[in-house]
Amino acid sequence: MTGAVIAALAAAGVILLVAGIAVGRLMERRGSRPDLDLGTPVERATFHTLHTASLAAPPLRAGLTEDTARKAARRLRSLLGTEALCLTDRESVLAWDGPGIDHHEHRVMVRVAEMLDSGRSQSVQTRCEEFECPLRWAVIAPLTGEEGVLGALVAYGSRESAVLVRAATEVARWVSVQLELAELDRSRTRLIEAEIRALRAQISPHFIFNSLAAIASFVRTDPERARELLLEFADFTRYSFRRHGEFTTLADELRSIEQYLALAGARFGDRLKVTLRIAPEVLPVTLPFLCLQPLVENAVKHGLEDSRGACRITIAAQDAGAEAMVTIDDDGVGMDPAVLRRILAGERTGSAGIGLSNVDERLRQVYGDDYGLVIETGVGAGMKITVRVPKYRAGVHSSSGRRPTGFP
Repeated sequence: MTGAVIAALAAAGVILLVAGIAVGRLMERRGSRPDLDLGTPVERATFHTLHTASLAAPPLRAGLTEDTARKAARRLRSLLGTEALCLTDRESVLAWDGPGIDHHEHRVMVRVAEMLDSGRSQSVQTRCEEFECPLRWAVIAPLTGEEGVLGALVAYGSRESAVLVRAATEVARWVSVQLELAELDRSRTRLIEAEIRALRAQISPHFIFNSLAAIASFVRTDPERARELLLEFADFTRYSFRRHGEFTTLADELRSIEQYLALAGARFGDRLKVTLRIAPEVLPVTLPFLCLQPLVENAVKHGLEDSRGACRITIAAQDAGAEAMVTIDDDGVGMDPAVLRRILAGERTGSAGIGLSNVDERLRQVYGDDYGLVIETGVGAGMKITVRVPKYRAGVHSSSGRRPTGFP
C-alpha cells in the first residue's frame, strides 16, 4: 500500500470521528447565526476538519522536532477541540498548546513513559491539585514511525470521554502517517544521493587517465588546444561532482555533455563525429541531474571503444508540446534486446548497465512509469535512446537559483 493511500485512509478515519464533535458544536451555534447556505452540518464539519488537518500536515511532513511540533500543536488541538494538547518525543515535551503547562509539563513525561512501555493509548486522571485548572483527564496516544514509538500526543479534557479517547487515538495515527511519510521522503533523498554517487563512480579513473593523456599529447604540439581541453576537463569534473541539487537544467546538462565530447574527441580524433540539433526553447527545462550524460557515455563506449571504425552520434532536443524530447542516436555496435531488458531490470551490472538502469529508474521515480527510457537497438544496428521530460512538474525544479547557461 502506498504512502498516499495510507494517508488518505488515515485522514478518512479522522474525518469520521472528529466531524461528529464538530457537528455538535455547529448545531449549538446554529440558533445564533444567520442561516447561510453553507451546506449541511455534516458537510460543514467535514470541510472544517479537512481544512484544519491540511494546515497541520505540512509541518509534520518535516519530521518530529520542537519547531514542527509547535507549528502543528495548535491545529491539532483545534481539530480535537480539547482544553490543551501537547506533543512529545521519547524524552521531553516538544510543544504545548493551551493552559496548564506551568504545572502539568513535569508530570506528563511520567505518564508518557508508561505509555512507551505498553505502546497503547491510555486515558488517565491528571490528579491536578489546582482548583481552577480545567485539565482533569488526559488521553495519551503513541506517535509511531518505522523505528517504533517516536513520542506521544496528549489531549487534555475536563472530564473522561470515550469519544475523545477514540478521536485522539485516530488523530495520533494520522500524525504517525505524516511522520512515516517524512521518513519516506528522507529515504527517497538518500536513495537518489546513492544513485548519483553510483553514476559518479562510473566516471572511471580509466576515462580520467585517458583524458589527461590526450591533453598532455597536445602540450607541445598545440599548447592552445591543450589549455582549452584542460579547462573543459575542469568544468566537466566540477559539474559531475557538484554537491548540491538533484535537478539541473537541460542547458547545463547539455553543456556538460559538450565538454565530455570535447575530451572524447581529443582521444578518438576523426573517428568521433557528433551532430547536435537543439531547440533553444527547451534549454530551461528542468530534469534529474546526470540524466543524459551517462546515455552519451554509453553511446561513445559502444560506438568507439567496442569497435575500430568511426561512429556518428546525433543528439537532438526538441519541443514536444507539454514535454521536451531528447534523443541520443549512435551507429555503433548496438546490443541484443534481450541483454538490454536484463540491464533495465537490474539483472546485469557493469558501467553501461549502471548508467542505463540508473537513469531509467530515476526518470520513473520522478515522473512516473510512462517516462522511462525508450531504447531501440539490435546487434550491429546502433542504438537510439529517447527521453521525454515534462516541461513542468510540481516539486521538480533546479536548486541552483540561477538562469541556465547558454548552449551554442
